[in-house]
Amino acid sequence: MAEKILDKKTLTKSYHKWMMYNLVAMSFEFLEAMGFALSMEPIADKLYSDEPEKKKEMMERHTAFYNTEPQVGALINGISAGLEEQKALGNTGITGELINSLKIGLMGPLAGIGDSMVPGMLIPILLSIGMGLSSNGSILGVLFYIVAYNCIMYFGSRYLFFKGYELGAESVDVFTGEKAQQITKAITVLGMTVIGGVAASYVKLEIPAKFALTGTEIDIQAILDGIFPKLAPLMVIFFSWYLMAKKNVSPVKLIMIYFVVAFAGVGLAYLF
Repeated sequence: MAEKILDKKTLTKSYHKWMMYNLVAMSFEFLEAMGFALSMEPIADKLYSDEPEKKKEMMERHTAFYNTEPQVGALINGISAGLEEQKALGNTGITGELINSLKIGLMGPLAGIGDSMVPGMLIPILLSIGMGLSSNGSILGVLFYIVAYNCIMYFGSRYLFFKGYELGAESVDVFTGEKAQQITKAITVLGMTVIGGVAASYVKLEIPAKFALTGTEIDIQAILDGIFPKLAPLMVIFFSWYLMAKKNVSPVKLIMIYFVVAFAGVGLAYLF
């Protein structure tokens, strides 16, 4: 078994600093670098308690530009901790340049996987369940989302942190190779499917227009449903995508636009 310096208490402290402060002191020059360096502080304290110059060198090394998806990116913190430990133990194959190169090489692929999994898949799934639980006005859906999201994020990213520490440099091939690309594509497809299902279930728009023709009442909404069920909500979704993707309309502005349109539509319905 390889010699160890870092104990579970030190690693847990490092993980908690990353989990709580990964976006601290953000700037365009460093982005998440200061949060990463903060998470490495307990590691440096343990490895170089009697060597302040080496501790300083390690901390400076982790202030270089860094940016990734924080939860899945916890894997990189674990890998870095493991490599720093091996470097402190005198492994000549582990250099500061190697550690920084691994960080830079991993942050992009893991950001892609994390962005696909968390906002692209996990959040829509949890929100769809929460909205279903709160459809009758219950607070249960809100509580479900808060508890489920935070538990998954905490225990999931903690597992990745410690797994990265255990695997060290061996985890690079697992998370940057062809398998990682396939996982990313699969997660992206699943996420888009979930978003489509949520949109079809919760976007509501009906056309109330009715008129009489030769003694028969014509219901526009019934005709549209016979041709293409939920056609109006689908058009709203495509229109929303067009405004955000092509016209750079922010989601907040879009919500305000729809609020005004809905308010005006309800008012017209009462008048006529």
